[in-house]
Amino acid sequence: MIATGPSDIPTFDFGQGPVPAHKHPNGGGWVADTASVSRSAVVSENAQVFGNAKVFGNAWVFENATVSENSRVSENATVSGNAVVSGNAWVLGDAEVLGNATVSGNAEVSGGARVSGDAVVLGNAWVSGKVQVSENAEVLGNAWVLGDATVSGKAQVSENAEVSGGARVSGDAKVLGNTWVSVGARA
Repeated sequence: MIATGPSDIPTFDFGQGPVPAHKHPNGGGWVADTASVSRSAVVSENAQVFGNAKVFGNAWVFENATVSENSRVSENATVSGNAVVSGNAWVLGDAEVLGNATVSGNAEVSGGARVSGDAVVLGNAWVSGKVQVSENAEVLGNAWVLGDATVSGKAQVSENAEVSGGARVSGDAKVLGNTWVSVGARA
């Protein structure tokens, strides 16, 4: 919703009432005046960046994606579809957050990692490398998913667990506690 305030200052309602905002010159998406988006980044027409979020480098936020609160999207990262990046989360490198995926809390998604479908990466989780987190998978707590590991289905990696190398965690599998699953393992 576009509105103007008392001094003809453009505002936009990001869901909690109108705030001063502007359309990003590279894509036309809405950016709250409290957020920061570099000119080299793209925020497409229906995408939103608000709160104290920062999008910089050659990052792309498009379709209906939102980047909010104190989150950061940088380098060549992509956030698209209905994806949400919020909290203090970081998405950087060539990472992708797609579909209805959520990255929040203090989570970091980096390298060439891909979080897609309805997957969530929350808490202090770290997802890095050529990792695939997809479908309804969850990476939570202080968990790490590294290398070219895959977490899919309704699988959950949480607490202090680490999944790395070419490990595959799928279906209803749960990797919890201080567990370590690595190279070629399947759970």
